[in-house]
Amino acid sequence: MASKKRPDTQKTSEIVCLDSRSLEREPEAKKLRVKGPGCNKRCESDCLWEGLASLQVPPSCSSLQVSSSCSSIVRDLYQYRLDEAAWLPLQQSLQKSFLHSLASYQIFHKAAPFDRRVTSLAWHPTHPSTLAAGSKGGDIMLWNFGIKDKPTFIKGIGAGGSITGLKFNLLNTNQFFASSIEGTTKLQDFEGNTLRIFTCSDTCNIWFCSLDVSTKSRIVVTGDNVGNVILLNTDGKELWNLRMHKKKVTHVSLNPCCDWLLATASVDQTVKIWDLRQVKGKNSYLYSLLHKHPVNSAYFSSDGSRLLTTDQKNEVRVYSASQWDNPINRIPHPHRHFQHLTPIKATWHPRYNLIVVGRYPDPNFESCAPYELRTIDIFDGNSGKMMCQLYDPQDSGIISLNEFNPLGDTLASAMGE
Repeated sequence: MASKKRPDTQKTSEIVCLDSRSLEREPEAKKLRVKGPGCNKRCESDCLWEGLASLQVPPSCSSLQVSSSCSSIVRDLYQYRLDEAAWLPLQQSLQKSFLHSLASYQIFHKAAPFDRRVTSLAWHPTHPSTLAAGSKGGDIMLWNFGIKDKPTFIKGIGAGGSITGLKFNLLNTNQFFASSIEGTTKLQDFEGNTLRIFTCSDTCNIWFCSLDVSTKSRIVVTGDNVGNVILLNTDGKELWNLRMHKKKVTHVSLNPCCDWLLATASVDQTVKIWDLRQVKGKNSYLYSLLHKHPVNSAYFSSDGSRLLTTDQKNEVRVYSASQWDNPINRIPHPHRHFQHLTPIKATWHPRYNLIVVGRYPDPNFESCAPYELRTIDIFDGNSGKMMCQLYDPQDSGIISLNEFNPLGDTLASAMGE
């Protein structure tokens, strides 16, 4: 069998942050160095820069007029005050305005803190300029790019310590939950102290691949590489441990509005939806959503009404609460799996019905063009239409992870081998 060729990626992992407000930040940020549009020199870590090159916006977006967009928002706001039913056109106007603002998105900060690739990202829930990142070597970085201080860095164990899930503790945001290939799911603080161990494997053949937490219900859910899903309370008491999939559980997601609703994704080519109040065994799922390929992720939208799945080949799907077992959208998209890359996962914008996902061009993909770029693609969640592509020639690696902050105005992207 012919060996697979490693993709041409950068040698070090890198995290970049993009937004449209690089020159309007708080005083601490203004003290940082800003490179002007005419500078071609590559920016070092821990500095600001502007000038996102080759931003590609379809004609439907680039032809938007600011004046008409603003007048439309004002009109819809007035109608909304008169009638609650006007919320949909207001939301559409706000989304239209946001898409227009993407034309000014720029990389304003970047860092390359790890010697191995980035495997997880998590935004601070209350500080929109603070980001946590985990690496394949088990390193974790807390990065407040709004101030000049160096990021907080927790050294991992190296090989075999990959961080597979990362969540801030909403009851104490100086703490975080983390699952890892080391074989544990833990609560830690950013001084490097382990506060509680929720799960610990007694063998190197079992490790934990996914994590989610509900502060409201005080529960922690984690999945392992052999198909088990474990539910615990935040005191560390195990509520149940069941084999819910035939193979590795790549992702677990609690519905943000109904946290008793759980979605699990697996390399067994299924996504399953569960009611945690009624789980009795592996067959007690509400829905089993069969995919053509193994599945990397399944994310509920911020309002809990939609589910976004990403397979390991070329399809992103959108499901709706009105009919969980039938996708309302199947979006063809190249993001094939490769052993030495962090799996690509599509995520939601927190405020609009928009999907963001990294592109890994595939010559076998039906619509692949010669010399296709490794862009960040943004789709409309309703129509499945491509709305925008972000690209910078100085950071042309495969972008596996993309996460908007809770305000939805800053995008963190992670790339690298």
